Amino acid sequence: MSVHKSDLKKITTHQLQEMKNRGEKISMLTAYDYSMAKIIDGAGIDIILVGDSASNVMAGNETTLPITLDQMIYHGSSVVKAVTRALVVVDLPFGSYQGSSGEALRSAIRIMKEAGAHAVKLEGGSEVKDSVERILMAGIPVMGHLGLTPQSIYKFGTYTVRAKEEAEATKLLEDAKLLEACGCFALVLEKIPAKLAKQVAGALHIPVIGIGAGPDVDGQVLVMQDMLGINQDFKPRFLRRYADLHTVITHAVGKYITDVKAKDFPSKEEMY
Repeated sequence: MSVHKSDLKKITTHQLQEMKNRGEKISMLTAYDYSMAKIIDGAGIDIILVGDSASNVMAGNETTLPITLDQMIYHGSSVVKAVTRALVVVDLPFGSYQGSSGEALRSAIRIMKEAGAHAVKLEGGSEVKDSVERILMAGIPVMGHLGLTPQSIYKFGTYTVRAKEEAEATKLLEDAKLLEACGCFALVLEKIPAKLAKQVAGALHIPVIGIGAGPDVDGQVLVMQDMLGINQDFKPRFLRRYADLHTVITHAVGKYITDVKAKDFPSKEEMY
């Protein structure tokens, strides 16, 4: 169901904070291109994340690491052109902010200027504190990301649930409070125990968005290709499929091939 244009109100970081304050859940999906972004923005999504997951679902890479800053700017620019309502957040890709706070600021500025993004997102806690603060000092909104951080996959060696042990859970909560104190406007928690996610969301004043983090956070995010059933190979417990577009598209393409081979397409009505 799409939302009538008269009902659309531009989403800002301030509005997201108000949504948390009044207990309204925040909806967030990924998008990487103009056409899909236009559809989900028209449907009324609150936040569109131009995620570095584009490395996986758009480019076919095994991890998020190979995608470049230039490629993220390309995807971000494509999405921004389609959006009239949602807040567009673009991921800072691996290697674009870990070297120094100066490098992080330059990368964030490029995303804001060249892609037209409304905010950036980066992974990590105390390790990236200087970068977060430097970006925020420039007036660029920052969304944090803790828990399973895919850019660190080779450090962890697995995509399993994070922060199950007390020491890691304690550090995650401390990092969450640190990111809020630095000035992040929101935080993503990925693949952590629901009990811990509830604790974090309750301890923070800023919105907390979960992916595989249970229901007691302020909003949810999924990769669009996963929730629409385009990507059928990815089947984590936290994923709910809202459509089976893999089957729909396969059937449509098969019918098109059949019609072309049978000379049924184009018909007289489809000629000039």
